[in-house]
Amino acid sequence: MSEVLEFAEDLARRAGVLIAQARADRALDLSYKEGIELLTSADLQADQLIRNEIEKTFPDHYILSEESSPHLTDPAQLRGPLWVIDPIDGTVNYAYNQQQVAVSIAFAEGGQVQVGVVHCPFVEETFTARRGAGAWLNGHAIRTSECSELSRALIGTGFPYAAEGRVALVDRLRRVLGHCRDIRRVGSAAIDLCWVAMGRLDGFYESLKPWDLAAAALIAREAGARVGHLQLVEGELPEELDGRDLVAAAPGIYEQLVALLR
Repeated sequence: MSEVLEFAEDLARRAGVLIAQARADRALDLSYKEGIELLTSADLQADQLIRNEIEKTFPDHYILSEESSPHLTDPAQLRGPLWVIDPIDGTVNYAYNQQQVAVSIAFAEGGQVQVGVVHCPFVEETFTARRGAGAWLNGHAIRTSECSELSRALIGTGFPYAAEGRVALVDRLRRVLGHCRDIRRVGSAAIDLCWVAMGRLDGFYESLKPWDLAAAALIAREAGARVGHLQLVEGELPEELDGRDLVAAAPGIYEQLVALLR
């Protein structure tokens, strides 16, 4: 897995160079998936770069990617050697020239994530983790916060693209604002989870897709955070790739946050 991690980190950095250059050159074409979700030409170019290198190096592995292969329904594929990719997490931030943008690459086997890389090219931060070996930011070990009181916790969250989905979350947001220090909305779930891992946030909750969380949730776990769900995970999707009602938090507030969100 050490070699797999090195491969994934190098690939994430190369994709980061690509997307940074595309934005600097103002060479972005914008479109929308399903009429609402922003997509840039750089998303597709970075996806192609990552996919090509994986297929060349690991031809027998499966790829679950937000842009080119978002649907793997065969349980054997989901539990086999599997790469989970988000070429640009935080696409709206990216299109608006904001900094909180990440390339996320994870490798899973047997339904468990073994390696995770979240590379943030505009702030030169690279989060990495290998299962059972800790979590790192630019080569330095990281740990989650020691927060133990929900009233002093800074909590991150995000919202779906569809407006009707956001309205349904208002009551939950109101409860969090009434019981925690404050809320942060970064615009990239992968970065949110990495910030929990290194203590910039004390907790985070949102419903996510596998490519949003696969790498970053491993990084958070390896940094000491507790990561789980508000409800029983059911279906063919392995639990570590299931992002429905995901919660990640410092151990001292995890149970309190889950109880509040429920």
